Amino acid sequence: MKREFAVIGLGRFGGSICRELSAEGMDVLAIDIHEDKVKEFKNIAAHAVIADTTDENVLKEIGIRNIDHVIVAIGDDIQASILTTLMLKELGINKITVKAQNDYHEKVLNKIGADHVVHPERDMGRRIAHSIISTNILDHLELSDDHSIVEVKAGEKMDGMTLIELDIRAQFGCNVVAIKEADEKGINVSPMATQKIEKDDILIVIGADKDLSRFEKQLVVED
Repeated sequence: MKREFAVIGLGRFGGSICRELSAEGMDVLAIDIHEDKVKEFKNIAAHAVIADTTDENVLKEIGIRNIDHVIVAIGDDIQASILTTLMLKELGINKITVKAQNDYHEKVLNKIGADHVVHPERDMGRRIAHSIISTNILDHLELSDDHSIVEVKAGEKMDGMTLIELDIRAQFGCNVVAIKEADEKGINVSPMATQKIEKDDILIVIGADKDLSRFEKQLVVED
């Protein structure tokens, strides 16, 4: 079943997360108080609405309670960020990720129940979007405009299978360059094709972004 996300605040940070989640095929509700921002994302997100998210009735009207994960990426208005997070908690949102402006802001967000607080440096939308899609995607490092390295945790789909059985290179065009076994402290660089993968092993995989995306969707993201 496709997961649903909402991104509140469509500035540089929120906009980049919205674009990346949408590109990954996720159902995204884009929200901003400014009409020009909403227009910009009308053809990118599944839905885009103008809304004041500090108003509980407005949040109810736009159906926020049906969303699995809400990302609060409000810009410089710390008060609006805090009030929005409070409203979302009161409405019972399952998971809330919030952008913090400073350490004080982070402390307040943690106290009122934000599930995940981020301090974005430059444009970290892509990296954070991948971690949002699945807890099994641990890290994402861009090598160029279209190639990356990802660090993923093996789940049920890979449990008990060897690299040759998974055939990741032929199936997805990606290469597993290292494996850190769940019960070991060291990292096995250039693992053999016969190595069996166990649940919670960590795989370091390199490839083109489009190929990594297919690999993640089919073998990493749990249903």
